[in-house]
Amino acid sequence: MFHLVIALSDVDRGVYETLDLRVARHPSESTRYMLTRVLAYALSYEDGIAFSKGGLSNSDEAPITVRDPTGVLLTWIDIGMPSAERLHKASKAARKVVLFSSGDLALLRKDAASRPIHRAEDLVIWWFEPSFLAELETVIDRDVKLEIVRTEGQLYVTVGQRMIESRVVEERLQSG
Repeated sequence: MFHLVIALSDVDRGVYETLDLRVARHPSESTRYMLTRVLAYALSYEDGIAFSKGGLSNSDEAPITVRDPTGVLLTWIDIGMPSAERLHKASKAARKVVLFSSGDLALLRKDAASRPIHRAEDLVIWWFEPSFLAELETVIDRDVKLEIVRTEGQLYVTVGQRMIESRVVEERLQSG
């Protein structure tokens, strides 16, 4: 279990919040994947956002969702390199699908092109530099305070006296 207190300043979206998160790391989950989940939550933060109830062991759920007050699934937020079948399912289930990844986009697009994906042209990918996540891994503890600032496509994460920065690039599943 990780306890993360995040001072979020998402200038690009006009979101300023303090998030107090308790995040369980599934035994099969890498620290990098968990950090990507936490960043995805913070950078997508809005009313109705939640981590999945079933955790990562339930492959039928998104790792993070946004629901309206009546429970309607608005946004399916996935992590990593999901299969084309999973992206198709997500696009049928939610009004919006967003993917956060540091994986090889060419491989993801190749797999996606091999099968039909509902509304593939609308699927947004936020891509992190792998070196950014690797460096962030070295400073994360089970109980940590972070400052996350996103402005003009740059992401700054401060842990203690250390600031780690990276571009966060918006891509589309279908390039071109």
